Amino acid sequence: MKNNSIHSIVEKQRNFFNTHTTLDINWRIDQLIRLKIAVQTYEKDIMQALHEDLGRCETEAYLTDIGPLILEINEAIAHTKKWAKPETHFSGIQCFPSLITKVFKMPYGVTLIMSPFNFPILLTLGVLAATISAGNTAVLKTSSKSAHCTAVMKKLIESTFDEQYITLIDGGHDVADACLAERFDKIFYTGSPTVGRHIMHAAAENLTPVALELGGENGNWCIIRKDADIKDAAQKIAFFKACNSGQICININQIAIEQSIAEPFIEELKKAFIKQLGTNPHTNKEYAHLITEQAYDNCANEAETYKDRIVFGGSGNRETLRFDPTIIFPVQIDEPIVNHELFNPLLPIVPYDNEEALLETIASREHGLALYIFTQDTKWAENVISTMQYGGGCINEVCMHLMVRGVPFNGTGHSGMGAYHGEWGFREFTHPSTVLYGSTKFNLPLRNHPYKSYKKVLLKLFER
Repeated sequence: MKNNSIHSIVEKQRNFFNTHTTLDINWRIDQLIRLKIAVQTYEKDIMQALHEDLGRCETEAYLTDIGPLILEINEAIAHTKKWAKPETHFSGIQCFPSLITKVFKMPYGVTLIMSPFNFPILLTLGVLAATISAGNTAVLKTSSKSAHCTAVMKKLIESTFDEQYITLIDGGHDVADACLAERFDKIFYTGSPTVGRHIMHAAAENLTPVALELGGENGNWCIIRKDADIKDAAQKIAFFKACNSGQICININQIAIEQSIAEPFIEELKKAFIKQLGTNPHTNKEYAHLITEQAYDNCANEAETYKDRIVFGGSGNRETLRFDPTIIFPVQIDEPIVNHELFNPLLPIVPYDNEEALLETIASREHGLALYIFTQDTKWAENVISTMQYGGGCINEVCMHLMVRGVPFNGTGHSGMGAYHGEWGFREFTHPSTVLYGSTKFNLPLRNHPYKSYKKVLLKLFER
């Protein structure tokens, strides 16, 4: 798509936004209902596209993309009126006689949503539900890596919404840069920290506010203490690490485990992988594959670097792009594999015997998007999660915090900024406008010149 075409789309959307059509709350809800119906209408096509792009089976496609998307849209349909209602505040005696102030939740205007390949449906249309709820227009720039999902979503959007309201643009990095060259009123990006920096740099040209959902530079830690239920932990971790072949921004990047239980835990983890996927996971049709040959090669090459410490997995099939969940043990905490986001099914395990030193090292690195802790000592876990910097996480569970309604999903530092899901998504795509309702009667002259001594006394009384 040429730059002038993108510019034309943005201008059409700005003109449409300026008609104030999107400010009507009932109209927004109607658009959310249209989006839900469209997702349900195209459900089979979406499942097929997810299979072609990522090798997803139908159950996993519904579990991780379609089902959560429907829940997200339903929540917006049910609560947009409540979220959009202006807040009324008492202005305070210092503002007498103007006693009423309201906070209006105003849409930004024309938004740009840039989504990744790993959950192409949820992370595009789920964010779209938030921006619709908030009263914006939207340009969607989807990943060129998940081409089949992009094609389905393009049909879905074009058959449901007018281009002047919502449109989807496909293409590679050149098209993404052409979008970033336009003046948007809000940009929402999901992806890597490297591209996140590029987004912020481009947004700075127009002082455009951004929300970034990133994976983090050093990946997400899972800490397993010696008092943990290792069988329970193994079952949950095996499911999560295998899900979408490890291509999940909140997935476990590496495990830190107390030295004395490392080997028993690994045995449980092997059993869990075999129980869920068989002895050769890369031949299991329910196991998703890596997105591209390059992603497969990166995974296989890193596994080769650590081949002398692979205790489970390590095999794959480049033709199908499936690589086994692979346990690497032991790994030291300063090795390269635990200092970058993997985004694949490799799972390095770091044994530790000094808990304090472990936590200090994790805290010294870039903030992760997630933190997982397995322990029977809830007080210890609460102390850790309340003093570390990360996006979100779980105690004795994995990934399920993503499914909780009414709570934010977000990152911090190198794992992102901003938050969404439910009302938090509505807030992310609106800016609060504070308006005081002035009175024309009983106005006190305290603020007016000349400033006589009694005015200071009264001001101190009112403003203490």
